[in-house]
Amino acid sequence: MIKHFLSTFLYAVMGGVCIGAGATAYLCVENKILGALLFTVGLFTICTMDFNLYTGKVSYILEKKKYRFIDLIFIWLGNLAGTAAMSYLLKLTRIGDKLRGEASALCDTKLGDNPLSVFVLAIFCNLLIFIAIDSYKNNPHQLGKYLGLFFGVVTFIFCSYEHCVADMYYFFAADAWSLKTFVYLLIITAGNSIGGLIIPVFRNFY
Repeated sequence: MIKHFLSTFLYAVMGGVCIGAGATAYLCVENKILGALLFTVGLFTICTMDFNLYTGKVSYILEKKKYRFIDLIFIWLGNLAGTAAMSYLLKLTRIGDKLRGEASALCDTKLGDNPLSVFVLAIFCNLLIFIAIDSYKNNPHQLGKYLGLFFGVVTFIFCSYEHCVADMYYFFAADAWSLKTFVYLLIITAGNSIGGLIIPVFRNFY
């Protein structure tokens, strides 16, 4: 059991690093359309290498038989550790100041919003992430697998939806942590959890 939890956590750390890589690309480019496209490298790598991402795994909680709730806790914490490591290492480089400035502007908008708004935005974010991941897993057409993955990510970024793991990275990059930040992150996580289960619950009942 300990080996299982350690593996779950380490695969989640790698998932956090991958999302951090995509978010870094988004912050570094001036053209945000290009940035949204480059952000997809994170989810693409997670799907192809089977790393753990909270927003992906929570959508399949109804299908998993062992450790399902405790797994999600380890995955969330692993994603947090991965995004923290990615952020703090990049602060040691010449792009650190640019990342901090871009992330600070994003975080000011997020933390200046009201809790209901970020909750609803988080619901719709993970609705799209589920569509992206489920398309990659189950679409029989090779082109469709990747189109679903890329369009799901690009759309949630264009709509300014809230993704808890990406936000972890932005909060670390901006040095924006506070009690309010943590509460908002929990609200976003709750919204992501609900959004990721909308289609699975519908499919189970109908």
